[in-house]
Amino acid sequence: MEINFIDLANEFISTYKVNIILLGTVSFVIFVFSLISIKWLVALIPSDYFINRNSSKFKIAYPSLWLVSTIIKNILGYTLIIGGILMLFLPGQGLFTIFVGLLLSNYPGKFYLERKLIAMPKIYKTVNWLRKKSNQPPLKI
Repeated sequence: MEINFIDLANEFISTYKVNIILLGTVSFVIFVFSLISIKWLVALIPSDYFINRNSSKFKIAYPSLWLVSTIIKNILGYTLIIGGILMLFLPGQGLFTIFVGLLLSNYPGKFYLERKLIAMPKIYKTVNWLRKKSNQPPLKI
C-alpha cells in the first residue's frame, strides 16, 4: 500500500479550501492591522511609563468616556495578543505584537509583566527604534 502525498495534499486542500482561504485572509488582515497600528501605539507610550505609575487624570475627569475608551483599548489589545500568537507561527513580529497587546489590555499584574518584557533587550531595542522613527524619546527603564 503506497501513500501518494500529492493526492493526499490535493484531497486536503479540496476538503478544507474554504477554511484555508478564511485562515489566510484573517492572518493577512491581522498582519496588516498590526503593522499599521503598532508604530502609532508605541509612540503614545510616555517615556517614563515604566518608572512612574500615575493614576489617570482622564478617568477622574471623564468617567463615562474613560470606560468607553478602556473597552475599545482592551478589544484592540486582545486582538493584537491573538494576532501576535498567530505570528509566532506565521510571518510577522509575534513577540513584539503580543507586547503591544499586553500594554493596551487591563489585567492583574500588568505593570510587573510589562516591566519584565521591556527589560528583554530585543523588545526594548525594537520599541525604541519605532519611537525614534516617530520622533519620540526612548523609553526609560
